[in-house]
Amino acid sequence: MHFVKAKGILNGRSGFLGMNVYRGCAHGCIYCDSRSACYRFSHAFEDIEVKENAPQLLERELAGRKKKCMIGTGSMSDPYLPCETDLRLTRRCLQVIRNHGFGATVLTKSDRILEDLDLLEEIHRKTRCVVQITLTASDDRLAKKTEPGVCPTSRRIEVLRIMKDRGIPTVVWMTPILPFITDTSENIEALLQACAETGVKGIMCFNMGMTLREGCREYYYAALDRLFPGMKENYIRTYGNSYELISPDNEALMAFFHRFCQANDILHTPQEVFRFLGEFPQPYEQLSLF
Repeated sequence: MHFVKAKGILNGRSGFLGMNVYRGCAHGCIYCDSRSACYRFSHAFEDIEVKENAPQLLERELAGRKKKCMIGTGSMSDPYLPCETDLRLTRRCLQVIRNHGFGATVLTKSDRILEDLDLLEEIHRKTRCVVQITLTASDDRLAKKTEPGVCPTSRRIEVLRIMKDRGIPTVVWMTPILPFITDTSENIEALLQACAETGVKGIMCFNMGMTLREGCREYYYAALDRLFPGMKENYIRTYGNSYELISPDNEALMAFFHRFCQANDILHTPQEVFRFLGEFPQPYEQLSLF
């Protein structure tokens, strides 16, 4: 872990802004796209870059914005890495968001988000908060192989249930789905059942598959050699050096996914889910009778 003074913290369009307090990750997920060479890391991926002035930057940037909107975090680096328990930078940023009347949407694989449950509830009472959780493998033992540094899937499902009980809406990222590993009907059905039982509002699933590019591909294949002997050769035969690796069962699995979501009133296209995440409550305006 090392500390830097960032020059800016917010990015994105005016109706939805994003931030990343940390850069790099300690979760060790074998498929992580953020390892890709295109992101130009100048340090080891596991050597977390901490933007120590993130709360101050966010305070300055939000103070100058008149139009309120949703602010998301977690797209490139999980905001609840182990170091967050001591540093509390994500919490301090959420406090800034609350103080200025913006909304928040947080994407994580960690149950450390529960440490900020009081703050998330407060933001949702004032404006709007959406919690996003990644689920890829229903079996905890398999998830431990592919996502070794985070809490098990069963615990993340418990987090979703807690959010439901507190009235905070949730979205699940059911991606990536690893070909020949997690692309089974049993796994997909179990994940979807968990989403329905915990009242998830939407599920982000682009395809039953994953993406690989330089940097990520080498790390993933080394992990396959270690954890799933012989699997790398299967990938190379099937996909070569393709960027998109779509499950051979994609068509059937996606059809089941859409049917299930429709039957359980769950948003299930990326467009619908992104729209839901970006919704910000408009202030009430008294209508004149004259």
